[in-house]
Amino acid sequence: MYFKKQKLLILFLLLVILEGFAQSELPVKIVDSIKPIKELQNNELQHILETEICSNPKWNSLVVREKMSIGVVDLTRIEDIRYAGLNDDFMMYAASLPKIAILLTAMDAIENGELKDSEEIQNDLRLMISKSNNKASTRMIDRLGYEKIEKVLRGPKNKLYDEEVGGGLWVGKRYAAGGKRYPDPIKGLSHAATTRQVCSFYYQLVMGNLVSTERSKQMLEIMKTPALHHKFVNTLDKIAPEADLYRKSGSWKNYHSDSVLVWGPKRRYIIVALIEDTYGEQIIRDLVIPLEKVLKKSRSEGP
Repeated sequence: MYFKKQKLLILFLLLVILEGFAQSELPVKIVDSIKPIKELQNNELQHILETEICSNPKWNSLVVREKMSIGVVDLTRIEDIRYAGLNDDFMMYAASLPKIAILLTAMDAIENGELKDSEEIQNDLRLMISKSNNKASTRMIDRLGYEKIEKVLRGPKNKLYDEEVGGGLWVGKRYAAGGKRYPDPIKGLSHAATTRQVCSFYYQLVMGNLVSTERSKQMLEIMKTPALHHKFVNTLDKIAPEADLYRKSGSWKNYHSDSVLVWGPKRRYIIVALIEDTYGEQIIRDLVIPLEKVLKKSRSEGP
């Protein structure tokens, strides 16, 4: 009887270890369908986020004037994902951040045989995401077309652009001086985002819900280990050097944006910020530690 119990205990421990190992891999893909990001909104996390951000007079002023938008997703427990945001349905100019929409559309087109994959295309996708190369981004837009990008963003499975919830991700101009515009229907913006829909992009990527599990994995590999080390990454390099970072940012004039999936042994979360302010780049750097504080406090006080 003693040895039988020991064997059962060992088997149980092995299953726990294997489950933990499986969930350390991305994408996670533990369910066939996932909830919309809005349904993951957590009241306690929302309250803590609002209290923390609005305790800073400068940040509070930006939030009140709709010059600052934030989204956070707590991935500490995959079975209990939590979301919160400020001005998260307010669409803002997002510069290069919406290049993630081009990446998604390219993967969808490759998956459906509308775009033939090649070394040249894969190189352009990496340049577009890792180094935010505008020429590579423009080449990808020209290959795909605005109508295809819009169709993918509006797709019923992912719903990354939807007028009923303030819009979302949008790409309506080449990242070049020439070419016609294809502005979004709500505000007429060329490169736009809401923090909620960017959070949704990353959340669905984590769950393997963008195009397919395999294509989600490909996108994660392209977004991993960014070449640019400013904004969120500047701070994360110092406080979380062991974590894997999947990231896309953007800046133009006073518009600054950043988005990152942080996946490490001590921290698992998504944070997104859109800011219209001269000092936006520095503000985004300064947000990381307070947002980590928000996430930790929510877990320590919650169930």
